[in-house]
Amino acid sequence: MTSYDASAAARPEPLAGGALWRRALRVPVRDGVHLVADLYSASAEPETTPLPVLLERTPYGRRAARVSDQDRAGVPVPSPEEIARHFTGAGYHVVRQDCRGRGDSEGSFVKYLGEGPDGADTVAWLVDQPWCDGRVVMTGVSYSAHCQSAAAAEGAPGLAAMFQDSGGFSSAYDAGLRMGGAFELKQVTWAVRHAARSPEAASDPVLSEALARVDVAGWFGAMPWRPGCSPLRHLPEYEDFLLEQWRQDAFGEYYRNPALYGRGFYERFPDAPSLHLGSWYDPYVRSTIENFTALRELKSAPSYLVMGPWTHGHRCETHAGDVDFGPRATLDGNLAPSYLEFRRRWFDRALGRVAPDGADGAAREDLPAVQYFLMGGGDGRRDAAGRMRHGGAWRTDGQWPPTATAPVALYLTADGLLTAGPPAVDAASVTYDFDPRDPVPTLGGQVTSGEPVMAGGAFDQNAPDARAHGAREPFLPLDARPDVISLSTPPLRHDVVLAGPVSARLYVSSTALDTDFTIKLIDVHPPNTDYPHGFAVNLTDGILRCRFRDSFEKPEPLVPGEVYAIEVTAPDTANRFAAGHRIRLDVSSSNFPRFDVNSNTGEPEAAARRTVVATNTVHMDAERPSQLRVWVEGGTDALR
Repeated sequence: MTSYDASAAARPEPLAGGALWRRALRVPVRDGVHLVADLYSASAEPETTPLPVLLERTPYGRRAARVSDQDRAGVPVPSPEEIARHFTGAGYHVVRQDCRGRGDSEGSFVKYLGEGPDGADTVAWLVDQPWCDGRVVMTGVSYSAHCQSAAAAEGAPGLAAMFQDSGGFSSAYDAGLRMGGAFELKQVTWAVRHAARSPEAASDPVLSEALARVDVAGWFGAMPWRPGCSPLRHLPEYEDFLLEQWRQDAFGEYYRNPALYGRGFYERFPDAPSLHLGSWYDPYVRSTIENFTALRELKSAPSYLVMGPWTHGHRCETHAGDVDFGPRATLDGNLAPSYLEFRRRWFDRALGRVAPDGADGAAREDLPAVQYFLMGGGDGRRDAAGRMRHGGAWRTDGQWPPTATAPVALYLTADGLLTAGPPAVDAASVTYDFDPRDPVPTLGGQVTSGEPVMAGGAFDQNAPDARAHGAREPFLPLDARPDVISLSTPPLRHDVVLAGPVSARLYVSSTALDTDFTIKLIDVHPPNTDYPHGFAVNLTDGILRCRFRDSFEKPEPLVPGEVYAIEVTAPDTANRFAAGHRIRLDVSSSNFPRFDVNSNTGEPEAAARRTVVATNTVHMDAERPSQLRVWVEGGTDALR
């Protein structure tokens, strides 16, 4: 928490390094609360030169440096002052604001839900300031990106452009809070971490110590939680919003809040340029791509999509988990000299601020609508850091999915194959027991803020070890589990490029009133001397809670033994499966602790105290042709 002196709010403060001044602001919002922000300008008298304002709203401390602000690989993370100096030197004012109930801002913090009105009111207030030229550009990573879509969903006149990095909910029910009806437990680890950094903890040493001593992994083994009996029991405000998120299992009014549901309010979004930056191992892949495609279709202003091979906010790293994508993987040095320069060029382009006489050709050149990193193509050997070289390269396109791709179905067979042709047999299936007390452990994937119980990225699914939190010795390959159905193509005869949506249409039955089905798409490298067992790279995964098979608003129990056709959707991905590799699909019924575990009783997970073993069947015959659906360059012919 910074030291805020209201009496000094209007006095500009010169900062070390020269040519940068900071002034504290108190921004009033509609309910009388004041939100504290800092104005950075290149002059002690910004009123003399009205300029566009870059606004970042954050719950993490407006004067705190964040790892996700990394500018270039191998260089220390820039401070807010260094970031501000870069942009004020380019002709912008910069405002960084503490969200309600965080840092020095008044009010109580409730995650996500109040960011729309607060953001829209802040934009309106900024537009009226004499130092603003009437244009506000919102920017920022993760929660700060969620703040942007929340404000845009309120209309926010004066919002001239958005740079959404690793966030911005199209629907939090589909990505961020839930997926396929299952609760994303990163919400728990995030809440515990930030409760320990809250203003309440900062002002109460006993509370601070209690939160520091929380055994997060232990609590994950004691679910479900109840009020006063959770890892956040010492801070009821945080416990209340976390348990409310968990209890809200069906799509309803809670998830229709504009801050969580951009999809329902796109018509309100200002017709302003937007850039959507994400990564294949980020929880917000689906939101990032949907925001881009929807705004590109609905608005006259341009939208842009950039997707890299990173984990959440780690655009300056070449690796994600145990897999390295090579020197071309970073944003800095490939798409621009640095992240700051990438943003500055885009802000200039979005606002039509182009230097004369070609002095800044990069700002004037045409920007592709889509830039995405196609993973794969590496030699599969171990690098000096101990990571597998998977490789990859940047590509551009005018749309998503890429122009050259087409939808393809790969059919599941009971003998473990994925085939291009549908099954001809009259009856075929695979049956397994799913015990909620022994869930399939999460091993990488699209996870952020999961520590200390899970980590995001690409890991070898063939040989998990103690990093697979929740796994039990001897840490065998995930496909060795009897509750995992693993299917793969024969070794590919030539490279196959997959880029676009991923889903599986499964014909299933169960002995339970409710259960889950999960999918995971994997690139299987052949064995070599570094990896004698090969290396199975997880690309994307999804889940469906079966009571929501027909409607996320009106759950319905299963009829035991009845066969249902369900659609399990995973976030998009882009990967080159090299010749000799296999395309693999794993099907199961749990992925813990990424998602909460279905009790199989039919009760909501936040309330169930007992579990039952579900006997689950996936049918794979001519009448019930379960299939993996992907987008492949060249279509079905590419798989022959």
